[in-house]
Amino acid sequence: MNEGMMTQGERQMNFGPQSSEDRGQGLYYVHTLGCQMNVHDSERIAGVLEAQGYRPASQEQVEARDLDVMVLNTCAVRENASKRMYGTIGKWAHLKRLNPQAQIAVGGCMAQKDREQIARRAPWVDAVFGTKNIEVLPELLQQARVRQSSQVQVSDQLSLFPSDLPTVRTSKTSSWVSISVGCNNTCTFCIVPAVRGRERDRPIADVLAEVNRCVEAGAKEVTLLGQNVNSYGYSMGDRYAFPKLLRACGSIPGLERVRFTSPHPAAFTDEVIEAMAQTPNVMHQLHMPLQSGSDRILRAMRRSYRKDRYLSVLSKVRQAMPDAQITSDIIVGFPGESEEDFQETLDVVEQVRFSSAYTFQYSPRPGTPAALMEQLPKELVQERFERLLALQERITQEGLDAFVGRDVEVMVSGQHGRRDENTHRMTGRERGGILVHVGVPEGKSELAVGDLVTCTVTESGKHFLVADPKPERGQTYVVQH
Repeated sequence: MNEGMMTQGERQMNFGPQSSEDRGQGLYYVHTLGCQMNVHDSERIAGVLEAQGYRPASQEQVEARDLDVMVLNTCAVRENASKRMYGTIGKWAHLKRLNPQAQIAVGGCMAQKDREQIARRAPWVDAVFGTKNIEVLPELLQQARVRQSSQVQVSDQLSLFPSDLPTVRTSKTSSWVSISVGCNNTCTFCIVPAVRGRERDRPIADVLAEVNRCVEAGAKEVTLLGQNVNSYGYSMGDRYAFPKLLRACGSIPGLERVRFTSPHPAAFTDEVIEAMAQTPNVMHQLHMPLQSGSDRILRAMRRSYRKDRYLSVLSKVRQAMPDAQITSDIIVGFPGESEEDFQETLDVVEQVRFSSAYTFQYSPRPGTPAALMEQLPKELVQERFERLLALQERITQEGLDAFVGRDVEVMVSGQHGRRDENTHRMTGRERGGILVHVGVPEGKSELAVGDLVTCTVTESGKHFLVADPKPERGQTYVVQH
């Protein structure tokens, strides 16, 4: 799962308008670090708090630090995850000194991993709860008030699927739907199995029921979430469950777009490709982690595929869907990586031509096998990282430049584009997931959140497109409300 795939607006919890009297049990704020799964977990955190009478703080109240409960939903994937966590709760400690009645809670993957250590290092934190304990947060906050000490509850076993919890959706038109939790892989660099546990799948009927509820509530787009989303059903003995789910989503009235993340190359079958290609509302967008182009390094990473398998899958995807937008994750500087290994990665990137790639310098995560391996010099890793980044930036820009003059369908998210206050452009994503800032031609219909607008791309920027169509010149601007 990748945090780089989201804009800040897509990551951030929405704030509700509150009057000075409308505080309920207290005003809460949730700050999320990490991937889409964490963002979705934050929706559950908000849901369980509101079910107990808490109210979301408004943007103005957050900026004024007028808060009763501050929740940090943490990530453990990167080396600086611990620094980010302690840095944030350190700043919040100052706010608590100003308002001793305010409470601080820490959840997510770092809480699952470090549990008691957080309470020892940051005794001003009132509650620490794990990825499998979201539902206990209100109880922990109450216990902390009574006992005047940090309360910790972190379970290793999942007793309640998160999707059974109340939810406060961050968007009215786009919804996350979790279809599985946990991971059965044993990648030597990854901490996720340790903090998320073994893979567990939801029954397909439960998933479809939630998707239908999202659509009934106004969602036009759903993203299916799983650590290895395309191995959905394997734990239930049905290796065809994921393509069945995609096809079933195609028959839900009012569901305009279906996306999913993140798949694993080893389990990406021909049936999944066919379901993507043949189901009209399944977007031709694919985030397929590569990690390395070297078979030797993939073996050391304990990734269950090799370069040829990876390239074969993407070749089949592009044969079935020539317009597919493919993104990836790549790790630079894994222990033992030689210049030859790195060159193989560059060769794959040049060959595949990813729309974008989220590139990371390898950082050891305590508790993983790779952390015990001999590490490469940081200067060498940095030099390779810069070479890879330059290559991918060139490829990404060439891909964006190719959109100029083409018509795209954009679902409006409601966010104004950067530096677009004067033009009043609205922001959304085209079918392949690329960010597009859309301007409204003079005299034409204004855009609203959830609208689908078909428009001509007039400019390519750095990681985004601009559509300022002029119909009088034959350019397209058609809005579907």
